[in-house]
Amino acid sequence: MTDVTAATAGPTTGPSGAKRTGIADNFDAFLLLLTTQLRNQSPLEPLDTNQFTQQLVQFASVEQQLKSNETLKALLAGAKASTMSTAASFIGKEVTAEGATTRLGPDGAAWVLDAARPASQATIVIRDREGSIVATSTKSLAAGPQSHRWDGRTSTGVPAPAGEYTITVTARDAAGQAVPVRTVISGRVDGVDMTGDLPALAIGALRIPLANVKSVGQAAP
Repeated sequence: MTDVTAATAGPTTGPSGAKRTGIADNFDAFLLLLTTQLRNQSPLEPLDTNQFTQQLVQFASVEQQLKSNETLKALLAGAKASTMSTAASFIGKEVTAEGATTRLGPDGAAWVLDAARPASQATIVIRDREGSIVATSTKSLAAGPQSHRWDGRTSTGVPAPAGEYTITVTARDAAGQAVPVRTVISGRVDGVDMTGDLPALAIGALRIPLANVKSVGQAAP
């Protein structure tokens, strides 16, 4: 018996988006296939209508899945375009986001340290992009968010070159127990990076996922 799946495959859509001739779009193909099979069937082996119906149902299911995949791709493309448009609206704005790495500029570098509870002593270490320690300091921290600014000078008093630096905070309370400290960065968005699966805000060489953004404001003139 003629293979229904092979006989009804027909033209398919390539990357160019050419129109598919689908099983649900061309009833003439059904009639032609049915009459051809009936005309050429063996008298000793008549057409098994159950098998024929099963093949049609299977083919229809495959085509429905293909159309579902095309619809999902279109939805994903639309969602990505919408996300890109949203990300582009951040350009030129000052954003704060979760993170430990920020850019050192002419006015230094700043982080927001959010301590879970008061810390009598916090050791703050700043590293460059290679992971080398460039500056260390100690201070007490109050509970909640507070600003920490680095003037850009290394532990030896030499100005550090402009670039990206990462802060690490190790804090303990009066009883010697570790105190969790979250770090938040801020900066002016220069552009949008579309090389990944999702757009990321670009602040110099930094890349910040949109999901990490905590607040948005007008950048200082």
